[in-house]
Amino acid sequence: MDITAITNLYQATPVKDSNNTVSIPTNQSEDFSEIFDSVMGMVNETNTLANKASAEEVKFALGESDNTHDLMIAEQKAAVALQYTVAVRDKFIQSYQTIMNMQI
Repeated sequence: MDITAITNLYQATPVKDSNNTVSIPTNQSEDFSEIFDSVMGMVNETNTLANKASAEEVKFALGESDNTHDLMIAEQKAAVALQYTVAVRDKFIQSYQTIMNMQI
């Protein structure tokens, strides 16, 4: 799960000109696309880990595997990835709601 694109947001700050208006640097659209790609990669990785966990469950249920350690590791990886994805989603929604509630 790569979150390096998110840290780039803190480095780009809006600039006020002489009229006290805020101008956003042009690289903001690139930053958003990088963040979006990072989030989509995280979602894809979460799906992959969930599918691997399901495959391990099926193998264990069919008796093809008797290794409970691999099953538990796959389950934990999927659970942690899902929790992280949900936390990022919740923060995104909270940020969106904060922006929408701002009075201009």
